Amino acid sequence: MHRDAPHSAKKIAILGFDREGRSTYQHLMHAPEFAGAEIWVLDRKEDIDVPSSTRAKLGPGYLDGLEGFDIVFRTPGAKYHMPELLRAREHGTEISSATKLFFDRCPGTIIGVTGTKGKGTTSSLIYEILKAAGEKAFLAGNIGVPALDILPHMDARSWAVLELSSFQLVDLEKSPHIGVALMVTSEHLDWHADVEEYAAAKSNIVRWQKSRDFAVLAEDYPRSRAYADLTAGIVFTFSRHHAVARGAWVDNGAFWYSAGAPGHDSGPRGTASTPMIGPKEKICPVSALRIPGEHNWENACAAIAAGRLAGVSAADIASAIANFRGLAHRLEFIAEADGVRYYDDSYSTTPDASLVALEAFAAPKVMILGGSPKGSDFAALGAAVARSTSIRAVIGIGAEWPRIKEQIAAHEDPRHPVACIEGCASMEEIVRAAHDAAKPGDAVILSPGCASFGMFKNYTDRGNQFGAEVRRLAERGGEAPRTIEK
Repeated sequence: MHRDAPHSAKKIAILGFDREGRSTYQHLMHAPEFAGAEIWVLDRKEDIDVPSSTRAKLGPGYLDGLEGFDIVFRTPGAKYHMPELLRAREHGTEISSATKLFFDRCPGTIIGVTGTKGKGTTSSLIYEILKAAGEKAFLAGNIGVPALDILPHMDARSWAVLELSSFQLVDLEKSPHIGVALMVTSEHLDWHADVEEYAAAKSNIVRWQKSRDFAVLAEDYPRSRAYADLTAGIVFTFSRHHAVARGAWVDNGAFWYSAGAPGHDSGPRGTASTPMIGPKEKICPVSALRIPGEHNWENACAAIAAGRLAGVSAADIASAIANFRGLAHRLEFIAEADGVRYYDDSYSTTPDASLVALEAFAAPKVMILGGSPKGSDFAALGAAVARSTSIRAVIGIGAEWPRIKEQIAAHEDPRHPVACIEGCASMEEIVRAAHDAAKPGDAVILSPGCASFGMFKNYTDRGNQFGAEVRRLAERGGEAPRTIEK
């Protein structure tokens, strides 16, 4: 195989033909330099539609012979460290991805956002901030559309706001001009070898930055804060608990921003050498942000810092915050029935995300927990549920519920056991059980802390079913057609 051959003479594989794989295929088919290349589609699923003019290897054995390709574009679901890809790399095969291809070809400026929780909300708010300033901006990556889809519409003045997962970042060797790292705890341990590998993958959001780039880091989380030692970019931070030397924070019921003290030199790798706060500007009251939970103050702070670094005025940022309504399936308010407010947080697929949802509401609450496995540790979530004075009941669902229940039982006071409702076989039964358990003034929160497979197709299907059942309940004036016996 001639590794220095022109792209048109190369044999190329697209590993995984999902949404991003199809986007990669379309890009390669329309890129002049890939004209004439031999393109293959490789996927473990046998029932996918492959363009008739394209060769394919589907089903068992789809990973055989990867070393025979010049380039393999892996999609996010394909583990970077799988033995077949390691063997192909040893034989000289280039392993790439749609994300790497986008970074190589983007003519505009990239703002990248990653984190265990909040990256979709933060990316979307940054996008709205840029739009409020009249900038030509696009939202893509792990949210919206695949990044390569926006490439034909971009120019040198464009902004690309990318939500980036650890799967997309793990082999990236370029970083965005503005890299935002939100809370980094643990997730996807069914994909990554351990938490350290997961955090290392996330660090690529800033690891490859140059001295004129900017790293925006969550100061309240040790793993995120540690990325300051890995970047050559200028470090800004954000916090919802205290003022920061350079960045955004919450104080006295408002969002604030400072670019740092005038004449204040940077310390090693761009970090502030002393906690001196320069002239600060008030952006807007925190009450202007209409999505629930103090964790969203962190997301707003990150977006404020990124927006100011992109040159957006405080007034335009305040306007974008006031008009922002959040994202579907992220603590999304659905409806009120019988004085009970229902929230869809189906995007919550980790215990940490469910913990955030638990803490977002002071009101008594009924929480819906459980789903399919992804290697999570439920000890902290179980302890928080057991010790909470605001949880009226927990509705347990899915294969992971027994593990969650075990952790709740291990931490609860036998004199005050947590009311657990089990046995719901459909979303209709789940919502009906929540209706029966809740009282006026309560919140019902679907925040499973687990993947959705089993009972549902994906987290979107789970959230959509929840929303549909809640709206039916509200349309009936809160009257459930029947009660489930538990």
